Amino acid sequence: MLRFVLMTALSLAIVNGAAAQRAEPRPAEAAADAAPVTTYARLASVGEEADGKLYVRLKLLPRAKLPFTVQRFRVRDRALLAGIAEGSWVRFTAKHIDGENTLTSIRVTAECKRFQECR
Repeated sequence: MLRFVLMTALSLAIVNGAAAQRAEPRPAEAAADAAPVTTYARLASVGEEADGKLYVRLKLLPRAKLPFTVQRFRVRDRALLAGIAEGSWVRFTAKHIDGENTLTSIRVTAECKRFQECR
């Protein structure tokens, strides 16, 4: 019986030691190191709130069987929207900054047709 207890304790110590040696990045660190993903959308609207914050609503392309979704993004730099009209097709990148989805880049692109590769 003592032999069984010692073998079990040794096995657990080896497993815990191996798990502690893995150097896996934390989710926040992994997200910070990840390359930005470009997303295609149609610019639905631009609006400014009473506190002076500028937001855009983007109609994202559907994925798989999900319908179109409209998401709101904060715009910190108004120059990003220069020359982009409502209803335009855009490519953009965004990050989650200060608890909000925030645009980091946006540019006009050709229309992205359903069931075809976007360019």
